[in-house]
Amino acid sequence: MNIIRFSDLCAQGKAQGQRVFIRADLNVPLNDAGHITEDTRVRASVPAIEMALKAGAAVMVTSHLGRPTEGEFKPEDSLAPVAQRLSELLGREVPLVANWVDGVQVAPGQVVLLENCRVNVGEKKNKPELAQKLAKLCDIFVNDAFGTAHRAEGTTYGIAEYAPIACAGPLLSAEIDALNKALAAPARPLAAIVAGSKVSTKLTILKSLADKVDQLIVGGGIANTFMLAAGLKIGKSLAEPDLVADAKAVIDAMAARGANVPVPTDVVTAKTFAADAVATVKKATDVADDDMILDIGPETAALLAAQLKKAGTIVWNGPVGVFEFDQFAHGTQVIAQAIAESPAFSIAGGGDTLAAIAKYGIEKDVGYISTGGGAFLEVLEGKKLPAFEILEKRANG
Repeated sequence: MNIIRFSDLCAQGKAQGQRVFIRADLNVPLNDAGHITEDTRVRASVPAIEMALKAGAAVMVTSHLGRPTEGEFKPEDSLAPVAQRLSELLGREVPLVANWVDGVQVAPGQVVLLENCRVNVGEKKNKPELAQKLAKLCDIFVNDAFGTAHRAEGTTYGIAEYAPIACAGPLLSAEIDALNKALAAPARPLAAIVAGSKVSTKLTILKSLADKVDQLIVGGGIANTFMLAAGLKIGKSLAEPDLVADAKAVIDAMAARGANVPVPTDVVTAKTFAADAVATVKKATDVADDDMILDIGPETAALLAAQLKKAGTIVWNGPVGVFEFDQFAHGTQVIAQAIAESPAFSIAGGGDTLAAIAKYGIEKDVGYISTGGGAFLEVLEGKKLPAFEILEKRANG
């Protein structure tokens, strides 16, 4: 993918004295007291800001937070907690600027945080009037927000159309490189793990990957639907019987390429969905009518782990069982450990996947952990993200 990289502009001295507008993803969770409860996204934004400051630029940073109503700013929409955390991380005061669309005062070597961009009228629908005003604020636009790359909004797409230079920040560049390595030119065999509660939410991903991967591992409620497609009984487990034909189509598409979708040979069941439910390991052929399948069994987990350790590339989206309950977490833990121990390049994304990675402490053993949920899924679906599209267009003149 041909894009302009902010790191290259800085290395060439082209950011010196320039007004740099960084679109970051600072949409962090806040508690009732308005304090940040998890600051990964803020910390991830720091390299681009430090890069711009070191290059001698006048730096403006903005992000959305929550779902504000355009034109109606409320105190709970404010990026004030983010400004405070950024100040701590950067070791300097980061002033918060409101009502900034018509002009921002910032000198080279300084950084300001521009208040919640989604309060601006026209942001969500990418109105040209707003985009043109935003572009006038800067000499260089830097998109460093992969989490919003699937949205064509004023600060993710519109500004990139009109800014003198539009480029990718270090976080977005790393995402692009990792996704290209995993999907565009993967080391084979390419294994994908797609898990979740419903086939319907991941059907387009499954169909897209069925044309690319050598092994497609399904888990969670999705695996239950595939078990139905294989003629197995699943008791009262979560599944979508009306999508059995679609599951069969994915299995057939893989088979036609000499690839496979491994169906569990054993499972972990319970009579109720609860933290204190009694877990029972059963052969996949022995599931009773009142059983709920809540994890893959140890035999299946071991088989999948052995295959993952032989993979060249692994794409992971979703835990394979109800890993929040320890008695149904074994399958996900085995998969996580196999990915950690595999020599394959691995890329993982999605909120539950990141939670599993954190639970099992394998952050340093995953090749790349994606910061965007919806954007990551849309790439797996084979879609071209608007942010990537406009940056490519600008790079190609």
